[in-house]
Amino acid sequence: MGTMRVSSSVGRWVLLTTVLGSSMALLDSTVVNVALPHIGLDLNADLPVLQWTINAYMLTLAGLILLGGALGDRFGRRRVFVIGVVWFAVASLLCGLAPNAGMLIASRALQGIGGALLTPGSLALIQATFHPDDRARAVGLWSGFGGVGAAIGPFVGGWLVDGPGWRWVFFLNVPLAAVCAPVALRHVPESRDPRGHGRFDVLGAALGALALAGVTYALIAAPGQGVSPAVIVPAVLGVLLGVAFVYVERRRPDPMLPLDIFASHQFTAVNAVTLCVYAAFSGFFFLSVLQLQVVVGYSALGAGTALLPTTVLMLLLSARSGELGRRIGPRIPLTVGPLLCAAGMLLMTRVGVGAVYWRDVLPALLVLGLGMVALVAPLTATVLASVEVERAGLASGINNAAARAAGLIAVAALPLLAGMGPEAYRSAARFSETFGRAMPICAGVLVVGAIIAWCTVRSNALEQAPPEAAAPPAAPPVGAPAVEEGAEVAAEAAEKKAVPRRPCRPECAYHCGVGAPPLDPGDLGSRTGDPGG
Repeated sequence: MGTMRVSSSVGRWVLLTTVLGSSMALLDSTVVNVALPHIGLDLNADLPVLQWTINAYMLTLAGLILLGGALGDRFGRRRVFVIGVVWFAVASLLCGLAPNAGMLIASRALQGIGGALLTPGSLALIQATFHPDDRARAVGLWSGFGGVGAAIGPFVGGWLVDGPGWRWVFFLNVPLAAVCAPVALRHVPESRDPRGHGRFDVLGAALGALALAGVTYALIAAPGQGVSPAVIVPAVLGVLLGVAFVYVERRRPDPMLPLDIFASHQFTAVNAVTLCVYAAFSGFFFLSVLQLQVVVGYSALGAGTALLPTTVLMLLLSARSGELGRRIGPRIPLTVGPLLCAAGMLLMTRVGVGAVYWRDVLPALLVLGLGMVALVAPLTATVLASVEVERAGLASGINNAAARAAGLIAVAALPLLAGMGPEAYRSAARFSETFGRAMPICAGVLVVGAIIAWCTVRSNALEQAPPEAAAPPAAPPVGAPAVEEGAEVAAEAAEKKAVPRRPCRPECAYHCGVGAPPLDPGDLGSRTGDPGG
């Protein structure tokens, strides 16, 4: 049980450490999308390489993040956090030095492992260090500084890409780690969960990650390889491994993903909405940055800052949206929000050669941002309210994982569905044509999410939820709205008052009162919800 106050010197050091650590992952993911066209030109890489530059990180992060949180609880949160920071920095250095696309992709996968160690550690340190009365404030400050980082990320990233070059996007993490790790070792107290024992569900994590990898590989390879063994074999293996994952999780006494939680129809429905919403978001942000640079002719800085209105709207209005969802129920926000986002994506089809920002780009982003504001906070609150309070952390973690998986598959599948060949982004005319086909696909997925919400989400779904759960202390960055953290910490505070804490399985131990890890900001290229944990 933490006893430190935010106003104390140790409390300030803990906040600095957690902000620096999470900022590494946040800044890296925010600006990698902006750097993609320059990476492609410099390494003479085709579109599948750009897809893997995003997805290699997401795969290892999503597959190992639950284990990363459990390792921190077992062996020391500060220790695992520092290992994650150093690991992430070394992998970032390798990314920056990568002489070819293969080395870059492998280094991005290593980055994801470091992210899986440091991401849950940020909130775990806050939870373990601060007095219960100060935790909400600490998480609010953490989220607020994260929002500032999301706002300045495109400026910093765009300036680096246009100036010293895209490699400095990765080198930037090294000085951050050089400050963060020593501060953590010197000023942050060590903590661990005395209940941290038992076996980790390593088999479940491996099967889940490999299943996603197989399907993702097949989807990315399909435009260039066609219907060939190079596509069919990994696709079939991915599906079979997915079936094996479900079988293992069903039979294990302490599974990473307890399938009985889906007995709640409301929980299952909200996760279906999450899959639709975050798949569309991920595809949109991945392709829009390319469209603005390849077709419209924006610089990296211009493309990054062009998307800033959605971030600003999320920062300003998400908490109020959560409160509105609590008052009128989540059904309307979860229906109207995706429809607004769909309208914004359809408006983006007007963005082409000669587009004028104020006339063509900004209206689309404002409509999209309002839709995101309407749906993200109520979505999180409904996830938490759809299961019993003592499982709120697990529910948020599963929802976060669903968002990550949706983003992963969307980045792989959308170019295939839109007819983008491996060389599409090298031609402005060709890419603009396929972008015009991709946006209606994203909008259609959002409409499906809205229909699911209207037909399955109850208007009174939040009546059992604690008021705090509906309004996170601060809005997440648009790159991956991570509203789960604030809401879940608030839910945990209510749990402490109402329900005795129940022992948790090792893989989800850090979820109990800490919160799902923030979605990779590149997911919306997170969160996702991610919005995945």
